[in-house]
Amino acid sequence: ELRDLASKHPNLVLVKLDVANPSAIVSAAKTVEGKLNGAGLNLLINNAGIFTPVSLETVDSEEMIRAYKTNAVGPLLMAQAFLPLLKKAAQDSREEELSCNKAAIINISTLLGSIERTPESYFKPVISYRCSKAALNMLTRCQALTYGKAGILCVALHPGWVKTDMGTQEADLTVDTSVQGLLSVLPVLSEKHSGMLLNWKGETIPW
Repeated sequence: ELRDLASKHPNLVLVKLDVANPSAIVSAAKTVEGKLNGAGLNLLINNAGIFTPVSLETVDSEEMIRAYKTNAVGPLLMAQAFLPLLKKAAQDSREEELSCNKAAIINISTLLGSIERTPESYFKPVISYRCSKAALNMLTRCQALTYGKAGILCVALHPGWVKTDMGTQEADLTVDTSVQGLLSVLPVLSEKHSGMLLNWKGETIPW
């Protein structure tokens, strides 16, 4: 599907990447740097994630580590690898305030990573997913406090429960509805949203 999309849009460049493989991340960053021809990268969206239907009774150490590698460690290493390109975009930008037009890291998170709102969604225990996404939320907060000084906005976004391979067809939202919502949120993100978790409508989700 992605190759088909790229064939229809020449400005879409596919880059091989496995966020669970540190060397693949470094290689992807070098490839992107080459494609940018000296320009910075103004927007990094960490969208890769894995979801396994395990409960407290069935989850094991291997599954917990696997989820963390993709859902929390992956975005950490991605930000490290692409940081020089993001910093360059921030330095070259004429925008003074933090924004996606200047430089931003967007971590795709989830309501299921919210500790406060766990009771209402616990009909899906998914322990490894929840814990790793809660870790991603903490990472986003730490990135905001660190990278914000370099002019890089860092925000976590919850796309909703979407009808995808991960979300299954019992989910609430179509892909189009979720994506259109996220695309309407990105342009309005500013310094006041730094380090926060928002949903696809732009509403704040408590930690």
